[in-house]
Amino acid sequence: METIKIVIEKTSDYFSGYSDNCEGIYGAGDSIQAVKDNILEAIRLIKSDLPVSQWPDQIKGEYKLEFKLDVQSFLEYYSGILSLSGLEKITGINQKQLSNYLNHKSKPRREQVERISNGLHKFANELLSITL
Repeated sequence: METIKIVIEKTSDYFSGYSDNCEGIYGAGDSIQAVKDNILEAIRLIKSDLPVSQWPDQIKGEYKLEFKLDVQSFLEYYSGILSLSGLEKITGINQKQLSNYLNHKSKPRREQVERISNGLHKFANELLSITL
């Protein structure tokens, strides 16, 4: 199964998405979900409007989409749901530094990106293991 990697970034006006490993896959929207929906629509249009010989190889068989956000876009999009205080507890990175990332005052080093990602995945796994 192919993995199509989609990078989602926040611009000044909207979110945009593009595949960094599958030619011709692009999308945009006013939210991350809108970009995801637009990407799915782009793939549908390629499959409905082009002959199979012109499809990117990745979508000729089974595939899955993997979405990647930069830290700033993630923090901005989820700021109404996840507080900086909560993210500090999850990631171990202080609120002031997270605020600097959110407000584009600094860009996180690779190690910090990994701390954020690992903390979020650990938290998500904890949530998945809970039943109510």
